[in-house]
Amino acid sequence: MNLQSILESADSPLGYLRSDKTHRHTNRAWDPKLIMPQLPYEFTDWEREQLAWRDTVALLDQSHHMQAVIISGRDAKTFLTYMACNNLTNAHPGRAFQIICASPDGYLVGDGILLQQDENTFAAVGPYLLNWLSYHAETLGFDVTATVDPRSPVYANGHGNRRPACRYQIQGPNAWALIEKLNGGSVADVPFFHLTEITVAGHRMEGLRHGMAGAPGLEIWGPWEARDEIRGTILEEGEEFGIVEVGAAAYVSSAVESGWVHTVLPAIYSGPELRGYREWMPSDEVEGLIRLTGSQERDCVSDYYRTPFDMGYGRLIHLDHEFIGRDALRARAGEAKLQKVTLAWDPDDTANLFREMLIRDGRNVKFLHLPTMSDKLDMQYFRVTANGKEVGTGHSSAYMAGERAMLTLSLLDESVRIGDEVLLHWGESGGGFGRYVTPATDIVPIRTTVSPAPYSRVAREEYRKI
Repeated sequence: MNLQSILESADSPLGYLRSDKTHRHTNRAWDPKLIMPQLPYEFTDWEREQLAWRDTVALLDQSHHMQAVIISGRDAKTFLTYMACNNLTNAHPGRAFQIICASPDGYLVGDGILLQQDENTFAAVGPYLLNWLSYHAETLGFDVTATVDPRSPVYANGHGNRRPACRYQIQGPNAWALIEKLNGGSVADVPFFHLTEITVAGHRMEGLRHGMAGAPGLEIWGPWEARDEIRGTILEEGEEFGIVEVGAAAYVSSAVESGWVHTVLPAIYSGPELRGYREWMPSDEVEGLIRLTGSQERDCVSDYYRTPFDMGYGRLIHLDHEFIGRDALRARAGEAKLQKVTLAWDPDDTANLFREMLIRDGRNVKFLHLPTMSDKLDMQYFRVTANGKEVGTGHSSAYMAGERAMLTLSLLDESVRIGDEVLLHWGESGGGFGRYVTPATDIVPIRTTVSPAPYSRVAREEYRKI
């Protein structure tokens, strides 16, 4: 069954997206209840793991969940330039770029990281890019080949797996000291998103420079066969720096603190121009397992789409080259845009939500998982209002131990300012089709303070109610 046929089996694309997916047991590599394969929910406790990338040094194992699509061939760069809204003319081996892809009508399909491995080979990592790039590599007539490097099984059940490389991320204020200790000498602090090399346990590894919580760090990859030795050496040498392994719960919460909105519906579920794409895609890909959740209720699936401008990518969009969606984005360039912010929850309202969860005959509230909804393939869309007027949507939510705050990444109207107080409507509007209806809950308004993304605390005296 393909994505198009399973959408047609529901009353509408929106009915399917709102439906309960727990009956889908045909693909164990993409079980809808789990998203972090072969990684414990927590190694110690998630709050200690969250604090590590702020206070000491954190080790994040990316060996199993980060799948990629390898684009190779004579036309690789030309093809990717046609697929990307942003400018890739300066792409060259040894450097990574963000890649942003739009639908023909100018809505976001997905964004991620593009790494040029050699003159005619690129690796792209990011939600919804794998199928999008693979399909167009097959159908557009460019001299390219797309090869997917799949992630490990979520539910291994005794099945082995093998990947081209192991991958680890070393982050936190003590990260660079540990990296140089592992290397046996200094490592040049290359610019952001540039590549370097280090040696770990005698194994030469490539490293991508980026950072978390304002400190430089590396994402390193090397031989799969040596993964246990590499990981063991990092942990042993990292003891003096306070190294902590990060499990699935804390790992997923990092996106909220760092300001990466990854829970926006890819713009692929409607429109005749993408019917061929939906017919090409098997229904058990992640695009077919998404469940649209939250209090925001719309009549049309396209109302949940967002443009690259809405995501804050306007400065990266280059309209001077031909790419999918260019004409639509040019027409939308002057439209009102959303802004990416973080909503900091009011402590009293948050405590009252927990109180309802503990009362036998309390309100039927949507339960709040801590630190985050890290075990679901949910696309969360919560209504955000000010003075009774809807001003945007709340997306990923997480409790961050370092801030002692509950936070929600949001996309709000440009009229809303940092320091304003707005209401996040926490709850589930429900929906679905046939036997697969997601039950609705009561909707609970939570007072929140509009804060920057990436998050930084707004002083209490700066709060403004609107």
